[in-house]
Amino acid sequence: MVAVFVTFQYANDFNEAKVRKIAQEASGKFQGMPQLRSKAFTVRTEAKCATNVYLWDSEDAAKAFFTDELLARVTGLYGVRPSVEFAQVAALVDNR
Repeated sequence: MVAVFVTFQYANDFNEAKVRKIAQEASGKFQGMPQLRSKAFTVRTEAKCATNVYLWDSEDAAKAFFTDELLARVTGLYGVRPSVEFAQVAALVDNR
């Protein structure tokens, strides 16, 4: 399993309401997506950033999703280009 951290770091133009609206409008697009276990949209107002956390079944699926076209689209949506970091999941606790 692979985690992907997609972080949008803002300067003084951070707008929490805009980021929350993007998250609410986009969340349905990820429901039932093949090989995507979960996605969390996070906001850290004090750090002026938003981080989307994805859990994928495979690294291949994760890398196939994060194309240059996708990054260009989310850059336009959020107004800032994100950093994308991949990490292997050593263990997962799911208390659902």
